Amino acid sequence: MKKVTLYTDGACSGNPGKGGWGAVLIYKDYQKKFSGFEPETTNNQMELTAVIEGLKKLKEPCEVEIYTDSAYVCNAFVENWIENWKLNGFKNASKKSISNIELWKELLSLCEIHKATFFKVKGHADNELNNLCDKLATDEIKKHS
Repeated sequence: MKKVTLYTDGACSGNPGKGGWGAVLIYKDYQKKFSGFEPETTNNQMELTAVIEGLKKLKEPCEVEIYTDSAYVCNAFVENWIENWKLNGFKNASKKSISNIELWKELLSLCEIHKATFFKVKGHADNELNNLCDKLATDEIKKHS
């Protein structure tokens, strides 16, 4: 199984508002950048979309290290929230449906194809690839403003 690295970030101007996402896929010395825009979305939706779109670019099952500055996305996997949500019919501790359920389900289906491991990075700091993803995401918003 190929080992790849995926850096992702999402951004929103207003929350909800115009949103952008950015992703960088790395395999050996090869690096590919992707980004996209949504006219009305939230920051969390863009964070999830960045990971989803990055994983969708893979043409075969891969072992993927995913780096995100989103505690929302990362902790769902690292803290096992996602397993509890699945067991509880995608409801939170208050018995309410979790937010962004369709995006979570899409991400979960992609994680069944790929062996994904999530890592939290500090946002807006000295991580070059996280900063690049942030720029890709915010540039998408600027293009559509």
